[in-house]
Amino acid sequence: MSEASNNTEEIQSNSKIRLSIWQALVPIIALIGMLAYNVFIYGDDSLGGSNQFILLMGGAVAAIVGVVKGVKFEVMIEDVAKNIKATVEPILILLMVGALAGTWLLSGIIPTMIYYGLQILNPTIFLAATVVICSVISIATGSSWTTSATVGIALIGIAEALGVSVAMTAGAVLSGGYFGDKLSPMSDTTNLAPAMAGTDLFTHIRYMTLTTVPTIIVTLIAFIIIGLNLDTSGQTNPEEILDSIDASFNITPWLFVVPVIVIALIIKKTPPLIALLLGTLLAAGSALIFQPDLVQMIGGGEALNFETAYRGIINAITVEITIPSENKSLQDLFSAGGMAGMLGTIWLIICAMVFGGIMDAIGALERISEALLNLFTSIFGLFFSTVTSCLVLNLTASDQYLAIVVPGKMFAKAYEKKGLAPENLSRTLEDSGTVTSVLIPWNTCGAYHSGVLGVPVADYFFYAIFNYLSPFVTLIFAAFNIKIKQLTKK
Repeated sequence: MSEASNNTEEIQSNSKIRLSIWQALVPIIALIGMLAYNVFIYGDDSLGGSNQFILLMGGAVAAIVGVVKGVKFEVMIEDVAKNIKATVEPILILLMVGALAGTWLLSGIIPTMIYYGLQILNPTIFLAATVVICSVISIATGSSWTTSATVGIALIGIAEALGVSVAMTAGAVLSGGYFGDKLSPMSDTTNLAPAMAGTDLFTHIRYMTLTTVPTIIVTLIAFIIIGLNLDTSGQTNPEEILDSIDASFNITPWLFVVPVIVIALIIKKTPPLIALLLGTLLAAGSALIFQPDLVQMIGGGEALNFETAYRGIINAITVEITIPSENKSLQDLFSAGGMAGMLGTIWLIICAMVFGGIMDAIGALERISEALLNLFTSIFGLFFSTVTSCLVLNLTASDQYLAIVVPGKMFAKAYEKKGLAPENLSRTLEDSGTVTSVLIPWNTCGAYHSGVLGVPVADYFFYAIFNYLSPFVTLIFAAFNIKIKQLTKK
């Protein structure tokens, strides 16, 4: 009890320490400079470990600022621990997604989805169809993460087979996934934003459609235009891909039962970890039923017995596996990293949480948000400050929830003083905090989706059209006073 009291006193004493805006910005400027140089040196390989270390170096700069201002090191570590603790579920989800991807490959689920998808979709409509498919799945499940981990992976595979850019496809997956995530009443961020702003869920969703629907329409038009101008000449013939998939796997519509069950579980509000675990186990059983020869091969045995089956399934869950194929274009498609393949992403998230935790402990995040709040006094300025705060927090705290919670708490009174209904704030939080998180490589969302889809953030950034258009649309509405709801006087 006395130890808890001492910790509380330490935190309270540190909360009185006030940074200047330039002191608060020093770690951010240092981090951006170091990351820019590191990416210049390492290029696409920067996420292999060097960026993770740079995030720790940014945290070290923030810690030096804190020590100079009198913040105790123990308090900084406590905030880091709190930040990392908050990422336990996302980390476990990442591990389960790795396990799911491995068993869904071994069982033939992903190859089956690709097999039938290739016969339905063609390059011209593929990207627009991807946006629509992912929108529907995400609205149904309330999760862009689940959408990426299920149909997203399959759509990336179809794109490779069709000769469509995986970067474009990842952008389409995320555009549709985040559109559905924003409008689904089952989404955690869609519930969090109105709670922070002080409005109710369905008022928030209805008001959000005013900016979200035009943005997704523009996104769809953009992908239709891109699709009409795609040049896939010289790519592998889809018929050859179909023959190769058929030769390597036992393709059957029965394998669709597993993803349908997983999506149904999510819709029924089953915790994602449980749904993904069940999806992994069901896929493992399907592998034994439909792909016994592959299980034997991955298990390394001369015959399919209990030991070989066990090794085959566990290998698919935990480490990288590759299904051999004579078609060289299917080498990437027929491999999965298992849980081990997610460790780099988990490493990135932990290092990002170290930086965000120290920035929070020294009061830098609060000071930057406060400066933005004081910088603008007009209604447009208030919206602009909110959007900027969300972007800064996504960059620095590396977590979309903090990008909603911190500005939500700080700006609620300001919107009320301006006579603006709270749904203005909740919509702006989603239009800028939720959707832009996936555009930052070291943010938990950016790290997750790039890891799951196997496409670096830098590659899909330009094609995540819905995600980077959303903040601009909300600012356009504010600038021209379009559907800006006033407080109702009672």
